[in-house]
Amino acid sequence: MKPIRLMRGFLTVGFWTLMSRILGFVREVLILAYIGPGPVMDAFVAAFRLPNMFRRFFAEGAFNAAFVPMFSKKYEGDEDAQQFARDAFNGLGFVVLILTGLAMIFMPALVWATAEGFVGDDRFDLTVGYGRIVFPYILFMSLAALFSGVLNATGRFAVAAAAPLVLNIFVIVAMVAGARTGGPVIGWLLWAIPVSGVAQLILVWQAAARAGVSIVPGRPRWTPDMKHMIVVAVPAALASGVLQINLLVGQLVASNTPNALSWLYAADRLYQLPLGVVGIAVGIVLLPSLSRHLKAGDAAGSRNALSRAGEVSLALTLPAAVALMVIPLPLVSVLYERGRTTSDDSAAIAVAVAIYGLGLPAFVMQKVLQPLFFAREDTRTPFRYAVVAMVVNAVLAIGLSFVIGWIAAAIAASAAAWVQTTMLWRGTRPMGEVARFDDRFRDRLWRIVLASALMGVVLWGAMLVLGPFLGTPGWRYLALVGLIAAGIVSYFTIAQAIGALRLSDFRRTLRRGD
Repeated sequence: MKPIRLMRGFLTVGFWTLMSRILGFVREVLILAYIGPGPVMDAFVAAFRLPNMFRRFFAEGAFNAAFVPMFSKKYEGDEDAQQFARDAFNGLGFVVLILTGLAMIFMPALVWATAEGFVGDDRFDLTVGYGRIVFPYILFMSLAALFSGVLNATGRFAVAAAAPLVLNIFVIVAMVAGARTGGPVIGWLLWAIPVSGVAQLILVWQAAARAGVSIVPGRPRWTPDMKHMIVVAVPAALASGVLQINLLVGQLVASNTPNALSWLYAADRLYQLPLGVVGIAVGIVLLPSLSRHLKAGDAAGSRNALSRAGEVSLALTLPAAVALMVIPLPLVSVLYERGRTTSDDSAAIAVAVAIYGLGLPAFVMQKVLQPLFFAREDTRTPFRYAVVAMVVNAVLAIGLSFVIGWIAAAIAASAAAWVQTTMLWRGTRPMGEVARFDDRFRDRLWRIVLASALMGVVLWGAMLVLGPFLGTPGWRYLALVGLIAAGIVSYFTIAQAIGALRLSDFRRTLRRGD
């Protein structure tokens, strides 16, 4: 079997994703400072969510769930994977190009359907205008996702993982340039998005060509492989559609409260840091690895890949979740509170961050469990689970909104994530031992939970000590660094002492090249 170095791939994707998320923080800090919570930012969030919503539907969601396992198996079996990738590229480009044209025409209807609370005020017209500028981003990013899938399936993770940095770099430079020239920063921000999409597409396209997969645009072809991919992709598309409906329900609930959409967006960016670095990185590497193990009939390799992915995911995610729940306000106030973002905004964002933190382990474990189904080209079962989660999300978000307002959207999202994760876990039972976590995982799980809880106690004490400095302009950044350092050092010290995590495992794995 052509090996995929699982742990090295995870660390590569995790590193570049971390870099992207750090730049993403800089991006969000600038957005909140230059624009701030209000009608313009609410409109931007709603407009930018449209291409991202369809991108996850067509690219990272449905398309890659079908394309990556099929391409991985063809690549493993030397079955003309390049021609398959070309056909998939041409078909995807044709469909997304039509979608983009329709969205540009019917943008007012899209905004009405996704942010109904904007109707009747200035935010509606702003969102329509912004949406027509940023929506073409989906075309470039969907095609870029295909090339990223090719690179991941061939075990080349670095360029695909680094490509998202381009968006953040372009946006940061554009906003700073806009502020320096005295023009409207929002205009610079909007136009930087589609331009960055072009740059990302060029980057991964060239990387795929260097990897030996040369793809040129052409006329779409209807082949048996394309038919099979569509059959596999449709349930995944529906599942992705369900996930997007969850987001839209939250947006609809939040759109009725001024600034709430901006608050949820800022909170989402904060919890997306560990989710992106850990969950998404593991999912990206695990799917082609499992697909290849299944193709080679390697049950032991599949189980080991799953168990190590789950172990690493929880070892890094549970302490992050505890931190988000214990110290949300210091994190938010130091990172976001400047310019047009006030202390009241920080308090609202912090509440949402703590609630998202409660759901973070569930969001990450979905990324670990879903590849078990996708590697078997089973996208229908995750779809059924996603539908149940959608119902839970809608009932809680809408029902609780009459009692507690906009924060119901965050509560519903976390609760629905746990419901879906539980169903995914139970759904793997019929797959047998190959889909069960091994003894080492089970032994370390309770130790990880204990180490995370003890770290939370240390963080709470450190926050009490550093509290006065966190509110002092000259000391707030150093105090936050000290707070985070206390959490990291305490967690890894405790985890090493009780056997929850052994750094020697990482070093040994990297030396073996696994």
